[in-house]
Amino acid sequence: MSLRLATLSLALAVAGLSASTPAMASVHGNAAAGKDKAKVCAACHGDGNKTLDGTYPKLAGQYPDYLSKALHDYKAGKRKNVIMGGQAANLSEQDIADLTEYFGSLSGGIHDLTGHNR
Repeated sequence: MSLRLATLSLALAVAGLSASTPAMASVHGNAAAGKDKAKVCAACHGDGNKTLDGTYPKLAGQYPDYLSKALHDYKAGKRKNVIMGGQAANLSEQDIADLTEYFGSLSGGIHDLTGHNR
C-alpha cells in the first residue's frame, strides 16, 4: 500500500498538485450565497455582463472551474493584479465556491466553438 501512496504522491507532484489542492476539495457552491458575496465584485465587474470599463472581465456565464482557478491563483500570488490579489486574499474555499457558482449561473455571452466550421 505504501508503494501505491508513494506513486500517487509522485504523480501529484509531477502534475503540480497536492492532496490539499483546492481543485480536489469537495466544497459545493451556493449561488444565492454567492449573489450576496458578489456585491463587492460589482464595483468593477458590474452585474457580470456590463463592467465598470471595458478592461475588466465579464464574469457572467464563465465556467466555475475557470473562475475558481483564477481566484485561487490570485490568492496564492500566482496571478498578479493588485486589486484582485487583495480581494482574493481573504476569500475562504466556501466563498470561492459560492462566487463561482453564482457567476457561472448567470446568462452571459461566453460560448465555445461547438458547431463552428473553419
